[in-house]
Amino acid sequence: MISSPSLTPLAGPPAVDQPDPLRDKAIQLEAFLFEELMRASGTSSPSAGGGDSQFESFLRRSHAEAVAGSGQTGLAEAIYRSLVRAQDGAPPSE
Repeated sequence: MISSPSLTPLAGPPAVDQPDPLRDKAIQLEAFLFEELMRASGTSSPSAGGGDSQFESFLRRSHAEAVAGSGQTGLAEAIYRSLVRAQDGAPPSE
């Protein structure tokens, strides 16, 4: 007779990532900083009239949010860790 292997039931469903408002704010701050850097440096698409059109500001915001949301720069993560330390009352590290 062949016995069936014993299966251990899972402890429960996998944990769902809870939204973290502090991390969201750090990402928003990074996006704002990138948007301002692009605006100040003039790296957005030039408009035909030479001024800053409303569409260019939308494009800048979209690019800045994409960069911040990707996590590639690590700036939002650094901001987040700093905010967590400050919230916990830990002294800032260098």
